[in-house]
Amino acid sequence: MEQSVAKPIRCRAAVSKAPGQPLEMEEVEVAPPRAHEVRVRIICASLCHTDVTFWRMKDFPAMYPSILGHEAVGVVESVGEHVQEVAVGDTVVPVFLPQCGECDDCRSARSNICSVLTYRPGLMPRDGTTRFSFADTGEPVHTFLCVSSFAEYTVVDVGHVVKLAVGSAPALAPEKACLLSCGVATGVGAAWKVAAVEAGSTVAVFGLGTVGLAVAQGAKMRGAKRIIGVDLNPDKLDIAKRLGITDFVNPNETGGKKTVSEVITEMTGGGADYCFECVGSTSLMAEAFKSSRKGWGKTVILGTDAGAAPVSISSSDIKRGRSVTGALLGGIKPKDDIPVLAHKYLDKELELDEFITHQVGFHDINRAFDLLQQGRCLRCIIWMDNNGGAKDTVARA
Repeated sequence: MEQSVAKPIRCRAAVSKAPGQPLEMEEVEVAPPRAHEVRVRIICASLCHTDVTFWRMKDFPAMYPSILGHEAVGVVESVGEHVQEVAVGDTVVPVFLPQCGECDDCRSARSNICSVLTYRPGLMPRDGTTRFSFADTGEPVHTFLCVSSFAEYTVVDVGHVVKLAVGSAPALAPEKACLLSCGVATGVGAAWKVAAVEAGSTVAVFGLGTVGLAVAQGAKMRGAKRIIGVDLNPDKLDIAKRLGITDFVNPNETGGKKTVSEVITEMTGGGADYCFECVGSTSLMAEAFKSSRKGWGKTVILGTDAGAAPVSISSSDIKRGRSVTGALLGGIKPKDDIPVLAHKYLDKELELDEFITHQVGFHDINRAFDLLQQGRCLRCIIWMDNNGGAKDTVARA
């Protein structure tokens, strides 16, 4: 495929320069895409707890300066050599988890961890460099999770993009497509792919943020009869019920005499069939494991623990049939499964609208961080055009 030679682009980016400090709007230069890469004009992005986790980190793998963000939707502006599956003008969802489609892992139904495009913190996966630099000084700026969506333009390896725009009938709004690039896909995928929740089963979800609520929705779609939500925030109860939660446990309201696992064990007559940890707390991971049923209880860890600390669980409990596993992106294969989720939304089988609680312009991105940290939002959509809600649509996948 013959391509015109792309040139560097200067644009705005919200740059993280120090741990926990407000992002600073800077002019950056975005290099042209190299072989197997695409440059994408971001339409909108959304803020995930993983962004906040890395933003707070003082040490590696956090790197400064960097451009955070990994949930987004955009339009291909230019492509590098050997790029065949997308073309200029295609609408794509960039994802942090690659799918090359050729390695043993990508070909296997047992894994979604590509063994060719391995993760290099702060750098592009193939050549270990970055495509960002400050426009005034030329100082390199690190990429984040191979996406860096908090910029008007970004460069992503083709293995990290999912094409959504197929056909001519607009149907999927960009803010909805944006949600499929991480949080909602992770939760729904974990219920479908990792746990394979069975109809009539009991489920316990620890943490009712976007991922946890998406787990609840996925479990409901699979036919779970009882879905118990565990969260400290009672304000989440209404939306939790709408997305599938049947029972609510607030750890602060157990009277101090019983642990959450003891409460769930009593509620379910022995423990939940499936438990999902969606916060990133090792103590909560252990509590979720204790809440699972002896004999066949399965615990799925989805939350990101900043310190990567070990989880303490009893070997005796494991020998009694309980199991624990984890997953990135809910076990889904991005290029195969994200289009399927898009169809399910368009066919009214999957709810996305409920997850969007706030929308801001790019200039107000730090407000999104404030809202998420205060527990006041699920997903805040960040519009690059600053109008807080563009009207573009994405063609049906």
